[in-house]
Amino acid sequence: MKTKGSPTPGQGTPTAVNGTVVPKRVRNEERRSREHLTPGEIALLMKTARRREGRHGHRDATMILVCYRHVLRVGELCGLRWDQFDFEQGLVHVRRLKNGRPSVHPLRGTEIRELRRLKREQLPTSPYVFTTERKGPMTTAGFRKLLARVGEAAGMPFPIHPHMLRHSGGYKLANDGVDTRALQHWFGHKNIQNTVRYTELATERFKSFWEAED
Repeated sequence: MKTKGSPTPGQGTPTAVNGTVVPKRVRNEERRSREHLTPGEIALLMKTARRREGRHGHRDATMILVCYRHVLRVGELCGLRWDQFDFEQGLVHVRRLKNGRPSVHPLRGTEIRELRRLKREQLPTSPYVFTTERKGPMTTAGFRKLLARVGEAAGMPFPIHPHMLRHSGGYKLANDGVDTRALQHWFGHKNIQNTVRYTELATERFKSFWEAED
Protein backbone atom coordinates (compact mmCIF):
# COMPACT_ATOMS: atom_id res chain seq x y z
CA MET A 1 0.00 0.00 0.00
CA LYS A 2 1.39 3.40 -1.02
CA THR A 3 1.79 5.73 1.93
CA LYS A 4 1.71 9.51 1.82
CA GLY A 5 4.95 10.92 0.53
CA SER A 6 6.26 7.59 -0.76
CA PRO A 7 7.78 7.62 -4.27
CA THR A 8 5.78 6.50 -7.27
CA PRO A 9 6.99 3.08 -8.52
CA GLY A 10 9.68 3.47 -11.15
CA GLN A 11 10.29 7.15 -10.35
CA GLY A 12 12.33 7.06 -7.19
CA THR A 13 13.64 4.25 -5.07
CA PRO A 14 13.07 0.69 -6.33
CA THR A 15 9.71 -0.85 -5.40
CA ALA A 16 9.36 -3.81 -3.06
CA VAL A 17 7.47 -6.95 -4.09
CA ASN A 18 6.83 -9.57 -1.39
CA GLY A 19 9.58 -8.00 0.69
CA THR A 20 12.11 -8.17 -2.15
CA VAL A 21 13.47 -4.96 -3.66
CA VAL A 22 13.06 -4.99 -7.44
CA PRO A 23 15.89 -3.10 -9.20
CA LYS A 24 14.83 -0.10 -11.21
CA ARG A 25 14.83 -0.88 -14.96
CA VAL A 26 17.83 0.62 -16.72
CA ARG A 27 16.83 2.62 -19.79
CA ASN A 28 18.28 1.56 -23.14
CA GLU A 29 20.17 4.83 -23.61
CA GLU A 30 21.91 4.24 -20.28
CA ARG A 31 23.04 0.74 -21.28
CA ARG A 32 24.27 1.51 -24.82
CA SER A 33 25.19 4.59 -26.83
CA ARG A 34 23.07 3.59 -29.84
CA GLU A 35 20.41 1.11 -30.88
CA HIS A 36 21.87 0.07 -34.23
CA LEU A 37 25.05 -1.52 -35.56
CA THR A 38 27.23 -0.62 -38.52
CA PRO A 39 27.61 -3.02 -41.48
CA GLY A 40 31.10 -3.81 -40.22
CA GLU A 41 29.76 -4.74 -36.79
CA ILE A 42 27.12 -6.96 -38.37
CA ALA A 43 29.86 -8.74 -40.35
CA LEU A 44 31.84 -9.18 -37.11
CA LEU A 45 28.83 -10.72 -35.34
CA MET A 46 28.33 -13.19 -38.19
CA LYS A 47 32.02 -14.12 -38.25
CA THR A 48 32.02 -14.60 -34.47
CA ALA A 49 28.84 -16.71 -34.61
CA ARG A 50 30.40 -19.05 -37.16
CA ARG A 51 33.56 -19.40 -35.10
CA ARG A 52 32.17 -19.90 -31.60
CA GLU A 53 28.88 -21.76 -31.94
CA GLY A 54 30.26 -25.08 -33.20
CA ARG A 55 28.04 -26.99 -35.57
CA HIS A 56 25.28 -24.42 -35.15
CA GLY A 57 27.54 -21.59 -36.28
CA HIS A 58 26.14 -21.59 -39.82
CA ARG A 59 22.56 -21.46 -38.52
CA ASP A 60 23.33 -18.59 -36.15
CA ALA A 61 25.19 -16.52 -38.73
CA THR A 62 22.34 -17.05 -41.20
CA MET A 63 19.80 -15.90 -38.61
CA ILE A 64 21.76 -12.68 -38.11
CA LEU A 65 22.01 -12.12 -41.87
CA VAL A 66 18.30 -12.72 -42.60
CA CYS A 67 17.13 -10.67 -39.62
CA TYR A 68 19.35 -7.75 -40.63
CA ARG A 69 18.62 -7.70 -44.34
CA HIS A 70 14.86 -8.15 -44.02
CA VAL A 71 14.50 -5.99 -40.88
CA LEU A 72 12.66 -8.74 -39.03
CA ARG A 73 11.34 -8.67 -35.50
CA VAL A 74 12.64 -11.56 -33.42
CA GLY A 75 9.23 -13.30 -33.54
CA GLU A 76 9.13 -12.97 -37.33
CA LEU A 77 12.62 -14.43 -37.60
CA CYS A 78 11.99 -17.42 -35.33
CA GLY A 79 8.65 -18.11 -37.01
CA LEU A 80 10.07 -18.32 -40.54
CA ARG A 81 8.98 -21.44 -42.44
CA TRP A 82 10.46 -22.96 -45.55
CA ASP A 83 7.19 -22.49 -47.46
CA GLN A 84 7.72 -18.71 -47.25
CA PHE A 85 10.77 -19.02 -49.51
CA ASP A 86 10.86 -19.36 -53.29
CA PHE A 87 14.49 -20.03 -54.13
CA GLU A 88 13.83 -20.41 -57.85
CA GLN A 89 12.40 -16.88 -58.06
CA GLY A 90 14.64 -15.55 -55.27
CA LEU A 91 11.79 -14.35 -53.04
CA VAL A 92 10.67 -14.52 -49.42
CA HIS A 93 7.11 -13.82 -48.28
CA VAL A 94 7.48 -11.77 -45.11
CA ARG A 95 4.67 -12.10 -42.58
CA ARG A 96 4.68 -9.21 -40.15
CA LEU A 97 3.69 -9.20 -36.49
CA LYS A 98 2.14 -6.25 -34.62
CA ASN A 99 -0.43 -5.74 -37.39
CA GLY A 100 2.32 -4.86 -39.86
CA ARG A 101 1.84 -5.12 -43.60
CA PRO A 102 3.08 -8.33 -45.24
CA SER A 103 5.33 -8.01 -48.27
CA VAL A 104 7.48 -9.99 -50.68
CA HIS A 105 11.22 -9.31 -50.51
CA PRO A 106 13.86 -10.30 -53.04
CA LEU A 107 16.62 -12.61 -51.83
CA ARG A 108 20.22 -11.95 -52.77
CA GLY A 109 22.70 -14.61 -53.80
CA THR A 110 24.44 -14.81 -50.43
CA GLU A 111 21.15 -15.40 -48.62
CA ILE A 112 20.01 -18.05 -51.07
CA ARG A 113 23.28 -19.96 -50.77
CA GLU A 114 23.30 -19.83 -46.98
CA LEU A 115 19.64 -20.85 -46.67
CA ARG A 116 19.96 -23.69 -49.18
CA ARG A 117 22.93 -25.06 -47.26
CA LEU A 118 20.95 -24.81 -44.02
CA LYS A 119 18.06 -26.72 -45.57
CA ARG A 120 20.36 -29.46 -46.89
CA GLU A 121 21.97 -29.91 -43.49
CA GLN A 122 18.73 -29.78 -41.46
CA LEU A 123 18.23 -33.27 -40.03
CA PRO A 124 15.57 -34.22 -39.32
CA THR A 125 13.76 -31.88 -41.68
CA SER A 126 11.37 -29.33 -40.21
CA PRO A 127 8.80 -26.90 -41.61
CA TYR A 128 10.68 -24.20 -39.66
CA VAL A 129 13.85 -22.66 -41.03
CA PHE A 130 15.72 -22.20 -37.75
CA THR A 131 15.58 -25.11 -35.33
CA THR A 132 17.21 -25.98 -32.02
CA GLU A 133 19.17 -28.94 -30.71
CA ARG A 134 15.82 -30.52 -29.80
CA LYS A 135 14.62 -30.02 -33.40
CA GLY A 136 11.90 -27.57 -32.47
CA PRO A 137 11.75 -24.00 -33.81
CA MET A 138 14.18 -21.52 -32.29
CA THR A 139 12.42 -19.52 -29.57
CA THR A 140 12.62 -15.75 -29.24
CA ALA A 141 14.19 -16.10 -25.78
CA GLY A 142 16.72 -18.58 -27.14
CA PHE A 143 17.80 -16.24 -29.92
CA ARG A 144 18.07 -13.29 -27.54
CA LYS A 145 20.44 -15.26 -25.31
CA LEU A 146 22.39 -16.59 -28.28
CA LEU A 147 22.87 -13.11 -29.77
CA ALA A 148 23.91 -11.65 -26.42
CA ARG A 149 26.61 -14.33 -26.11
CA VAL A 150 27.83 -13.68 -29.66
CA GLY A 151 27.99 -9.96 -28.93
CA GLU A 152 30.11 -10.54 -25.84
CA ALA A 153 32.42 -12.91 -27.71
CA ALA A 154 32.79 -10.33 -30.51
CA GLY A 155 33.93 -7.74 -27.96
CA MET A 156 31.04 -5.38 -28.61
CA PRO A 157 31.17 -2.38 -26.24
CA PHE A 158 27.50 -2.69 -25.28
CA PRO A 159 24.87 -5.47 -24.92
CA ILE A 160 23.40 -6.72 -28.20
CA HIS A 161 19.72 -7.62 -28.62
CA PRO A 162 17.75 -8.85 -31.68
CA HIS A 163 15.85 -5.62 -32.38
CA MET A 164 19.17 -3.91 -33.02
CA LEU A 165 19.46 -6.03 -36.18
CA ARG A 166 16.16 -4.62 -37.44
CA HIS A 167 17.27 -1.06 -36.67
CA SER A 168 20.64 -1.71 -38.30
CA GLY A 169 19.05 -2.82 -41.56
CA GLY A 170 16.87 0.28 -41.59
CA TYR A 171 19.73 2.69 -41.03
CA LYS A 172 21.86 0.92 -43.65
CA LEU A 173 19.15 1.26 -46.31
CA ALA A 174 18.42 4.87 -45.34
CA ASN A 175 22.11 5.75 -45.64
CA ASP A 176 22.13 4.06 -49.04
CA GLY A 177 19.53 6.62 -50.12
CA VAL A 178 16.51 4.31 -50.24
CA ASP A 179 13.28 6.29 -50.65
CA THR A 180 11.31 6.65 -47.40
CA ARG A 181 8.11 5.28 -48.93
CA ALA A 182 9.93 2.20 -50.24
CA LEU A 183 11.59 1.77 -46.85
CA GLN A 184 8.17 1.93 -45.20
CA HIS A 185 6.95 -1.01 -47.27
CA TRP A 186 10.18 -2.94 -46.62
CA PHE A 187 9.54 -2.60 -42.88
CA GLY A 188 5.82 -3.28 -43.19
CA HIS A 189 5.01 -0.05 -41.33
CA LYS A 190 1.43 1.18 -41.66
CA ASN A 191 2.41 4.65 -40.44
CA ILE A 192 5.26 6.31 -42.31
CA GLN A 193 6.21 8.22 -39.15
CA ASN A 194 7.63 4.94 -37.83
CA THR A 195 9.96 4.90 -40.85
CA VAL A 196 11.09 8.53 -40.76
CA ARG A 197 13.33 7.84 -37.74
CA TYR A 198 15.72 5.98 -40.04
CA THR A 199 15.93 8.63 -42.76
CA GLU A 200 16.35 11.39 -40.16
CA LEU A 201 19.67 9.88 -39.06
CA ALA A 202 20.97 9.23 -42.58
CA THR A 203 24.36 10.94 -42.95
CA GLU A 204 24.39 11.26 -46.75
CA ARG A 205 22.72 14.70 -46.59
CA PHE A 206 25.75 16.01 -44.66
CA LYS A 207 28.34 14.63 -47.07
CA SER A 208 29.37 18.04 -48.50
CA PHE A 209 29.54 19.83 -45.14
CA TRP A 210 33.02 21.39 -44.53
CA GLU A 211 34.16 19.92 -47.83
CA ALA A 212 35.81 23.19 -48.87
CA GLU A 213 37.94 23.22 -45.72
CA ASP A 214 39.75 19.95 -46.53
